[in-house]
Parts: sequence; structure tokens; C-alpha cells
Amino acid sequence: MSNTDFALAIEDLTVSFDGFKAIDSLNLYVDRNELRVIIGPNGAGKTTLLDLICGKTKAETGSIKFKNTELSRMAEYKRVRLGIGRKFQTPSIYENLTVFQNLEVSFPKGRSVMGALAFKCDDEVKARVQVVADDIFLADRLDLEAGLLSHGQKQWLEIGMLLMQSPELLLLDEPIAGMSARERDLTADLLKRISINRAVIVIEHDMDFVKRIAHKVNVMHQGKMLAEGPMEQVQADPRVIDVYLGH
Repeated sequence: MSNTDFALAIEDLTVSFDGFKAIDSLNLYVDRNELRVIIGPNGAGKTTLLDLICGKTKAETGSIKFKNTELSRMAEYKRVRLGIGRKFQTPSIYENLTVFQNLEVSFPKGRSVMGALAFKCDDEVKARVQVVADDIFLADRLDLEAGLLSHGQKQWLEIGMLLMQSPELLLLDEPIAGMSARERDLTADLLKRISINRAVIVIEHDMDFVKRIAHKVNVMHQGKMLAEGPMEQVQADPRVIDVYLGH
């Protein structure tokens, strides 16, 4: 496969904080309709990697290509416009707005000043809200104030806010943190569904969950990729057992 075929192609990526290499000559290739999970011990560089992809942190050296466009010098907001959506560990939703309003304000407003001025909550937006609300199991909660949702439902709402923008690459940092068993099951289904027409990268610690959703798993250790492959293969890798699964 040439690099142009990947949703995301990262090559020789390095970033240091105070002389410590948080990401060290890292390579990663993710296909267009793939659900990739990144695991590894705390401090391995997993969240830093997402920060580099979305532009929160700037790389020192190396290349990050999204659909063959070089991102490494691009502003954060431009990466969002290109189709990259990022969910952080803590849900950031508008607690005092309804579920409907949270989704509505996330709809891309015509990408320009004139577009924003002309924007009304028209049928297109309402239809999109309905589709996304169905996707995230909140279709019957649209009129509810978002602050009243359970923690798991807030996580779904935040994923929904990203889906409103139809991203082609979704970055999710520990999406099942604080969820009930039932919510975890539903989230596994949700993530499998939304990776059908986009690339999704998930950072997760729960191995049972990883097994259920991952097409491929990467194990990070000290800013490098230690292993990559199907979960069974990665779990059996002596290096992975040594640095991560053995603890």
C-alpha cells in the first residue's frame, strides 16, 4: 500500500518535553475504515500522540499525513476542518443546554463568516441531529438538559457532537471511563458502527473492551511502538507481557 491510501500515516515522529522523548521516532499507519486501539502503560505517550495528531502539541521532527495532507505545521482548527475529531478523557458538553441543542451547535456552520450568518436550524440540521441521536442511544433524550444525563450518556453525547461534523478520523481517549457494564456494551457497538465509514483511534485500558472492538492493536512503551497486530498476537508477545500485561 502506498501512503496515499491511508487515512493516517505517521512517520519518524518525535517530540521531547524538557529533554525527555515523549514520542520517539514513531511510525503508525491507519486505514480509512479501521478501528485501531492503542494500549500501553501510563506515561507511554498515548495521549501525547493524540495531541500531536490534532495539533495541541507540535512535533519536533517527522511527518503526520491525514488523507495524504501534511499536518505537522497546520493549525489545530484547520485540522478539525479537514475532518479530524478529538474526544478528551473528561466529557466537555454544555451542561445547561438540551441534548438537541448540544448536537445542533456542533453542526459545522457553512465553514465561513457568511455561512455562519445565514445559518438557521433548518431541516438539514434537524435531520442530522436525529440520525446522530439514534446512533448514540439518545433519541428519546433530546429535550433533556445534558447535565442530567448519566456519565456514560454524557460520553455518548460528546461522541455525537463530534459525529455532527462528519469527521473522517475520530480520536477517542478512554471513551468508556466511568461507564456501567451495559453502557460499555452499547459503546462497543457504537464504535464498531461508526468505524464503518471513517478511521477511529481509541486509547483504552480495559482489555476485554479492546478485544471486542479492535481491528488492530498497537502497544506503546516509552514513546515508541512496541508491537502491532491483532489482539491475540499482541497479547502473546513476550515484550508486551513484560512491560505491560504482566503488571
